[in-house]
Amino acid sequence: MNPTVIDHIGIAVKSIEGALKFWEGSLGIKCTGVEEVAEQKVKTAFLPVKDTEVELLEPTADDSPVAKFIEKKGEGIHHLAIRVPDLQKALSELKEQGVRLIDEKPRKGAGGATIAFVHPAATGGILLELSER
Repeated sequence: MNPTVIDHIGIAVKSIEGALKFWEGSLGIKCTGVEEVAEQKVKTAFLPVKDTEVELLEPTADDSPVAKFIEKKGEGIHHLAIRVPDLQKALSELKEQGVRLIDEKPRKGAGGATIAFVHPAATGGILLELSER
């Protein structure tokens, strides 16, 4: 699979605007833009920190996965994303190993990335996103 870097850490928030007061205002980490991913019913904001990013995730609908996460667990770390050079190959390798996947095929993510999720049951409770840029 050859993971190359921690791509980003996704943080579920009720409001990107509210969260940016801390991330930009208190920490000085500047947001590079806000984007809506309609298929996932989420608005995202990326804040680069050297070779990785913090991704703020704000639900755009009450039935979105991020809204359900916040309702169940509150705001906080939602997922960890690892960058891979060939996402389809990585998914095939994991599937061959019997690893439980949420996505068996890559899909479009925020920031121009192609993404797929590995089920938390396979990772010790962490939602893992594989990302190809």
